[in-house]
Amino acid sequence: MHGKVELSGVNTSRLTVLKSDEIQQLLERCHNGDKDAREKLIEGNLRLVLSVIQKFIGRSGGASATADDLFQVGCIGLIKAIDNFDLSQNVRFSTYGVPMIIGEIRRYLRDNSSIRVSRSMRDTAYKVLQAKEQLQFETGAEPTIDMIAKRLEISREEIVSALDAIQEPLSLYDPVYQDGRGGDSLCVMDQVGDSKNTDEVWLEHIALADAVAKLNERERHILTLRFYEGKTQMEVSGEIGISQAQVSRLEKNAIRQIRKNV
Repeated sequence: MHGKVELSGVNTSRLTVLKSDEIQQLLERCHNGDKDAREKLIEGNLRLVLSVIQKFIGRSGGASATADDLFQVGCIGLIKAIDNFDLSQNVRFSTYGVPMIIGEIRRYLRDNSSIRVSRSMRDTAYKVLQAKEQLQFETGAEPTIDMIAKRLEISREEIVSALDAIQEPLSLYDPVYQDGRGGDSLCVMDQVGDSKNTDEVWLEHIALADAVAKLNERERHILTLRFYEGKTQMEVSGEIGISQAQVSRLEKNAIRQIRKNV
């Protein structure tokens, strides 16, 4: 976050973290009309919004979006997730909330993109569409780009560029195929997805970070020494002044807690 602590008046260094059972209880109260529970849910999940917007900082595709803008838009997605979450489904709130926050931010960036199509490009595109309709009416078949280029006396490249320029942005979640029998639809993301940087993998990273944040300071320090700095249990015991057996016990307990919360 480029060292920034405060976003939209919120001190991000002091954000609270709710446990899974606390979130479930607050959701139940919230859906029963408890406004105080709704506020606590929002405040207790702002760290989730913060985690999400880090993916978009500096990658806004030309939109003049600041970290404050993205944080506010992400909060709108969080509120929608809270209000629309289905308590009857056996799913973690973060699993539902993260895609909602991502979707809200992507819509904002798309609608506020600084990329503009020139007037001449739009005019060319509309002429191409008109010529296409005329040729289709005259021949009774779909005209080729070469036929349209000959009719308008412009190059193929100009036609392709003009048509591409007026295309609406395509969401990765847009369906491209459905079997018609009520099965799952095939989305654009399924065809062009990056297996290393999917929302699912990213969501796992967020869940892992949240789980680690719930450990006490000593357990986090031990895991850092063991798995980030590559030290042995004996080296860790000498550094923090406890026995190797204690290091082993604390390490196992920390990993158990992480697995429980992820």
